[in-house]
Amino acid sequence: MERADFYVLEGSDSRERWKFACQEVERAFLADERVLVCFDSAEDLARFDDLLWTFADRSFVPHEPVTAESAWEESPVLLSAGAAPPSPPQLIVNLSAAVPAGVASAARVIEIVDNDPARRLAGRERYRQYRAMGVEPTTHQPGQAGK
Repeated sequence: MERADFYVLEGSDSRERWKFACQEVERAFLADERVLVCFDSAEDLARFDDLLWTFADRSFVPHEPVTAESAWEESPVLLSAGAAPPSPPQLIVNLSAAVPAGVASAARVIEIVDNDPARRLAGRERYRQYRAMGVEPTTHQPGQAGK
């Protein structure tokens, strides 16, 4: 893994965090990157799946959950609640509480942290874990420019 980017959002609304993730996934898709989005649960994956279809009026991000019965090998954006694709993605967008399995084989990872105390604490732990892996994370604060 070459890069770990932490985006620190001001609020603590998980929907806003996920909308930001949708925008990052769309940017990566438009740049022809293969993306894996990681979740803690199948319920979170299903909610994000719905949001990815509706987060912007004119957006289209082809995506699919990683399951045994799907044809996900063709999809540029994969959603996973634990299942790993056979080939490593270029980008991992992590919306889970832990560092995803297989993260070292991706070129970069995006972590999106907000002001929710539990998510902030888990984000700090992941930050330390990336440093222990030899990657110096970069922190970004969207919406802070010009303040």
